[in-house]
Amino acid sequence: MPIVFARVTVESCFYALLAVIGFVLLLAVGSLRLPGRISPAALRLPYKLNGLLLFLLTLAMAIAAHEAGLISLAGIPRRLPALLVAANVLAFCGAAALMKKSQERGANLLADYFYGRDANPRWFGLDLKMFSYRPSLIGLGLINLSFAALQLASHGRVTGRMALYQTLFFLYLGNYFQFESGMLYTWDVVAEKFGWMLVWGDYVLVPFFYSLPGGYLADDLDPLHPATAAALAALYFAGFVLFRGANEQKHRFKQDRNVQIWGSPARTLDGRLLISGFWGIGRKLNYMGELSMYWSWTLLCGFHSLVPYLVPIWLTVLLMHRAGRDDKRCRAKYGRLWDAYCERARFRMIPFVY
Repeated sequence: MPIVFARVTVESCFYALLAVIGFVLLLAVGSLRLPGRISPAALRLPYKLNGLLLFLLTLAMAIAAHEAGLISLAGIPRRLPALLVAANVLAFCGAAALMKKSQERGANLLADYFYGRDANPRWFGLDLKMFSYRPSLIGLGLINLSFAALQLASHGRVTGRMALYQTLFFLYLGNYFQFESGMLYTWDVVAEKFGWMLVWGDYVLVPFFYSLPGGYLADDLDPLHPATAAALAALYFAGFVLFRGANEQKHRFKQDRNVQIWGSPARTLDGRLLISGFWGIGRKLNYMGELSMYWSWTLLCGFHSLVPYLVPIWLTVLLMHRAGRDDKRCRAKYGRLWDAYCERARFRMIPFVY
């Protein structure tokens, strides 16, 4: 049977809000107190990189609390509507608090609220923009895990589809936190201001929307053919190699211009644009790698409903648009050098297609 959601009431939303705030505060304390290496001194601001430890510890605590009967992971899905309301309250109020606390002043209050005023607001020594990836992705992981717990509670077993989905998704999340230092060099962290757009994306869109395939699989008991499992796992790992490989090559190049890529010294255009490895083939192949991973675990849902496919469809449109936007930004920054790079790396995102 499909997930039966609990009725949304003022009381249920109040308790959901307490749970969401408590979850965020717990992760904030963990981010500040748990050990972790400090980001390279060359960066403009210091960051403590302890996301992987925080991720693993949070999952372990959640599972232990579930096994001890202190919480019920299987009960989370039916409370998702109230949690969604609570997350929206937190996001809208949080964006307003960020704007009010900022010392900057813009000409347009609506734009200030939507885009934010500060690029790197810090409260109690915590960079809020970088931190917000943690409740976003750890929250997504817990919601996904709750769907497996619900399937086990409802049907007495976890299907092959659900098991493979959880495996692929948690490898993805764990790898993100393992290499979270790479986030410090992304456009979002370096240049974007932190306002409603990013706050709502972190606290609402990612955990509640990106978990749709897992919610669909909770009541999908169709057997998974081994050949299908192997094909989707192959698609995932091909995307993983492309996504992580391209990002890591660029990250290492930014740290050391003399780095070796695929066994040879990194080649560049004018010492500024990397043309070795994946970056000599396409300008945003890392986007294609990420899409391959999202499509791989969503295809586990079969073709009975469009709902789980809203996530990879949305991400495909988003990343194609972002790739085009990045092209324009880089052309404005590098001028003719970018044109020369585009002649070298002919594909924007998908070889022979786009």
